[in-house]
Amino acid sequence: MIKYILNKIFYGFLVLLGVIVIVFFIFHALPGDPTTMLQGQRTDISTKEAIVKDLGLDKPLPEQLMYYINDLMPVSVHQNSEENAQKYNYFKIISTSKISVVLKKPYLRMSFTSRKKVSEIILEHFEGTFWLAFASMIFATLLAIPMGVWAALKQNTWVDHALVTASILGISAPSFVVAILMIMIFAIYFGDITGLNISGHLWVIDSIEGKHLELKNIILPMITLGMRPLAIIVQLTRSSMIEVLSQDYIRTARAKGLSKFKIISKHALKNALNPVITAVSGWLASLMAGAFFVEYIFGWKGIGLITIKAVENLDFPVVMGSTLFIALIFIIINLIVDVAYAIIDPRVRLS
Repeated sequence: MIKYILNKIFYGFLVLLGVIVIVFFIFHALPGDPTTMLQGQRTDISTKEAIVKDLGLDKPLPEQLMYYINDLMPVSVHQNSEENAQKYNYFKIISTSKISVVLKKPYLRMSFTSRKKVSEIILEHFEGTFWLAFASMIFATLLAIPMGVWAALKQNTWVDHALVTASILGISAPSFVVAILMIMIFAIYFGDITGLNISGHLWVIDSIEGKHLELKNIILPMITLGMRPLAIIVQLTRSSMIEVLSQDYIRTARAKGLSKFKIISKHALKNALNPVITAVSGWLASLMAGAFFVEYIFGWKGIGLITIKAVENLDFPVVMGSTLFIALIFIIINLIVDVAYAIIDPRVRLS
């Protein structure tokens, strides 16, 4: 088990390294100049040169990449200076007169636009993305499992065909199209009836009530983001349930005269949900990664919103930091799911 976990961690490290390299070179291939975005079109040449040097943009791309990886590594090499000591807040392991091998927290650098630590920006917006992804997953699971069971029990009837067709449409429809339709129907055309807003945050601040929870703002983005996992879980539950209902022990239970409800709830559903639970647990990280455009369209205060705005402003540290953060969460959740599934299911072998 320990060897398996260490292998997973190593592969996760390789994934993070791949994300860094891919995002780094894709971002630097984008047209535009971060210094112009920072200081405007009328900035003089000397000021631009100072900004470029301060941000390290005057170095070749491979060298910039190595410096960035060095900033991220918990064990890294830095020049001895008071400025570096304050910036990285490191602990020296090995030190010479000019450089030191240090132990520190991963440094995600400062935002180009706000000059605020990227780690602080991510932590401020993580709550919104987490609750949106979590609510979407709960919504999809609670609705999809009964629908999948119903489709399996009504196999080859109009109910089954309707649910399968609807699930295919749910899988095929892009999230940004669903988001626009949801806004048009429930926030614009029927906004007076539903009372739902086109955009909004989980927490709202006003002069009268102060900071308060506004749960209705999460309804439309939650449904939009949960549409795809809902459709997939419906089909997965249906297929698994059909397979389980054809097993010998189900036929034996029927022969013993057990009620249909008891056969489904105590025998069939329990075994049919194993692959569904695995899929559901893995979907949470996927939803956090897939929330970017949904957050942007609904103006939802989350990591996706700040990432897209950072791309518009050519704010590389925020783009890289948020992408790495989502990738790390994806790796951690998948590691937990794999280990938990291996413990629960004795058929899984980790050798």
